[in-house]
Amino acid sequence: MTNSLITTRREALALLGAGSAALTLNACAPGAARLVPLPGDAAATLDAIAWQLLAENPEQATGLGIDTGAHAALRSQLGDRSPAGQAKLVRLLRDGLRQVNAIDPAPLDAATQTSLAVVKSAFAVALDGFALPYGDVAIGGWRNTPYVVIQNVGAYLDTPRFLDGDHPVRDAADAEAYLARLGTLPAQLDGELERLREAGRIGAIAPSFLLDKAIAQMELALTDASAGGDIVQSLVRRTSTIPGEWGRRAKELATGPVAAALGRQLAELKAQRARASDHAGLWARPRGDEWYAWGLRASTTTRHSPDEVHRMGLEQLELLHARMDPLLRGLGFTSGTVGERMTALGKDPRFLFSNDDKGRAEIIALMQSKIAYIRTRLPDAFRTLVKGNLEIRRLPPAEEAGAPGAYGGAGSIDGTVPGKIWLNLGDTGRHSRYSLPTLAFHEGIPGHVWQGEYANRLPLIRTLLAFNAYSEGWALYAETLGDELGTYEGDPVGQLGYLQSIAFRACRMVVDTGLHAKRWTREQAVQWFASTNGSGLSEVAPEVDRYCSWPGQACGYKMGHSEILNQRTRAQAALGAAYDLRDFNDAVVTGGNVPLDVLAQNVSRYITAKRG
Repeated sequence: MTNSLITTRREALALLGAGSAALTLNACAPGAARLVPLPGDAAATLDAIAWQLLAENPEQATGLGIDTGAHAALRSQLGDRSPAGQAKLVRLLRDGLRQVNAIDPAPLDAATQTSLAVVKSAFAVALDGFALPYGDVAIGGWRNTPYVVIQNVGAYLDTPRFLDGDHPVRDAADAEAYLARLGTLPAQLDGELERLREAGRIGAIAPSFLLDKAIAQMELALTDASAGGDIVQSLVRRTSTIPGEWGRRAKELATGPVAAALGRQLAELKAQRARASDHAGLWARPRGDEWYAWGLRASTTTRHSPDEVHRMGLEQLELLHARMDPLLRGLGFTSGTVGERMTALGKDPRFLFSNDDKGRAEIIALMQSKIAYIRTRLPDAFRTLVKGNLEIRRLPPAEEAGAPGAYGGAGSIDGTVPGKIWLNLGDTGRHSRYSLPTLAFHEGIPGHVWQGEYANRLPLIRTLLAFNAYSEGWALYAETLGDELGTYEGDPVGQLGYLQSIAFRACRMVVDTGLHAKRWTREQAVQWFASTNGSGLSEVAPEVDRYCSWPGQACGYKMGHSEILNQRTRAQAALGAAYDLRDFNDAVVTGGNVPLDVLAQNVSRYITAKRG
C-alpha cells in the first residue's frame, strides 16, 4: 500500500501509542478508548470507525489480539446483544456512513479508495438489514440470520467457544478478564432473550426441526453450566500455575447466574416450539420474501433474484458433473447418475474412517499432511507469502449437532493466537479420505486461514469487514489451486473429491433458493441434495438446516468462486504472455476482502499496472 497517511494497522496502533496529532482519544465505552480523526483525514476516519465497531464487539478485538494498551479494557467485555445494543450499532453505522460519504476519494491512493468503497457497501447493506423487524445482521460478515437463538446461532454457543479458544489466560489479569466476561454472559443471554421474545410476538418463529436441535443443545449447555463443566474447567486448566481461587469463582458464576439465564432462554425456546411449524423457508415468516432478498444481496454482494441464483446453480452443476462423469467411468462406475455413482463411491470402506477416537485422529492427521504438502507448492502460486499460522482442532461436542462439517479462519494479528480449522467429528461419516484434502485447502491454506493473514496486514477496518462471496469464493478458489498445483496427479478419486466439493456449492445455490423462495420442504431439500451430489445424509441434513437458519449464505460460495475465475480469464485474455498466476493471485488476495464489483476494479488496476 502507498497511502501516505496511515498505511497499516500497526502504524495506526503506533500512532495511537505515541499520541499522534491526527488523532485524539475520547471515551466510547467503560474503560475503552475512541479515536477521533481530524476532518478530511480518510485513513484516520476509517481507523476511528473500526475502533468504534470493536467497542461494540470486544470479542473480535480479543480474537485479533489488539485488546491491549489503550484498549485493554475490551478484554473484560462482551458484546451487547440486546435491542439497545442493536440500536447503538445502527447509530454507529449511520454516523460512519455519513463520515465516509463526506470524503472525496479522488485525491486518495487506490488502496484507500478501495477501503472507502468497502465501508460504504458494508454499512449500507447492513443498515438495510437492521431495518427488517427481526434477526441478526453481520456487518460486512457472513452470519446473517432471522433467528437470534437457534441451533448454530447464539451466545450459548459463541461465548463458551470464544472463552475457551480465543480468550488468552497468561496471567492473573487475563484470568480476571475471563471471570468478568463470564459474569457478563447472563446479561448477554438476556439481551438475546428480549429480542427472541419480540420475534416470537410477531410470528418470526424458527422451524420446529431447528428448535428441536436448539433445545437439545441448550439443555446440554445448561447441564454443563449447572455442573461447573467446560466453561469452568477451561479457566481451571489454564490457571494451574496462577495463584487464585479461579475455579471456585468461575463455578459460582456458571452454576448460578449463567445457568439461570440459560434456563430462561430454554423456556422461551420451548414456548416457541409449541407454536412452531415445520415450514423450512423464509417465505413462511413475516416479510420473509423481503428478508430473503436482503439475505441474498448481503451474502452474494449482487442483486441477482432467487430465480436467477437457482438457475445459475443448476447450470454450474451440469458443467461439473460433465467433468466427473469420465473420471467415474475410468474407475468402473458406469451405471446411474453422477450422484448415484458418487454415493456408491462414498460407501467404499477404503475411503471411510472408523467412528471412534482412532478415526478422528486419522482425520486430523490426514488434514495436517495435506496442509504440509500444499505449503511446498505455494511459491508457485503467490509472490507474496504469509506464514499460514494454523492449528486443527475438533469442534466442541456440544456444538456438533448444529454445525457444518468444518470451518476455519485466521488467528490474531500478532501471531500469538493461531488460525484454526474447526472439524466436526461427532460423526466421522461426514468425512472421507478423498474429501479431506480439498477441505484442508478450503478452510486452511491457501483458503480462509491464509487469506485472513493477508487481511491482517490491511488497515483495521478491512480486517473487520469480510464479505461472504469473497471469503467463500476465495476458499473455493483455494480448492481449485490445490487441484492446479498437482495434488491429484494420478489420483482420480481425489480429484472426484475436489469436483464433488465444488458441485456441493452449486447444489447449495439450488437448495437455498429452493427452500426460501420455491417452498421446498426440508425433506425435499435433503433428498434432492443427497441424490444429486452423492453426499451422505449425515452430511446433507445438517447442511440443509444451516441454510434454513442462515438464508442466502450458502449461495455466496459458488458465486464468488465463479467470479474469481471469470476475472482470471479476463486477466489472461488482456495480458497474454505477460500474465502470471502469481501476480493475479497477489492482486486478488492482497487487495483484501471486497464486494464482487470492487474485486473487478482491483483486477482492472492489476491489468493496467502490468501493461505498464
